[in-house]
Amino acid sequence: MGSFGLLIHGTTGHYFYGALDGALPGTAPVTVASKVLIDQVFWNPIFGCMFFSYLTATSGGGPTEIMAKIKADLQTAVMGSWAVWVPAHTVNFAFIPPAQRLLYINTIQIGYNIFLSFLGNKDVEEEEKTK
Repeated sequence: MGSFGLLIHGTTGHYFYGALDGALPGTAPVTVASKVLIDQVFWNPIFGCMFFSYLTATSGGGPTEIMAKIKADLQTAVMGSWAVWVPAHTVNFAFIPPAQRLLYINTIQIGYNIFLSFLGNKDVEEEEKTK
């Protein structure tokens, strides 16, 4: 998890949120709602795919296992993200200064990573048997 944060999440988050703030400056309600929507509709699934790909690849899985993991768990991760990140980003984009946003996000990400760790380490075969 630490290497994912250092190598992937930190850098991509920095550029994504920087670009988002650059494209939609300000804290007007419509701007905040637009940023939250863009984050959750576009960035959230991309982040999930990066996370499950990295986790599976570093655990020795290949492309087939990566695709199976994404297919099995991405929807749950995205829906779980809505419960955490919609309110968190509403506060983030409305009240947190742009220079401090990534720090705020990373603070909340610590708790969210617990959920992702449990989800990411579930065996895909277990899910298929329960369906």
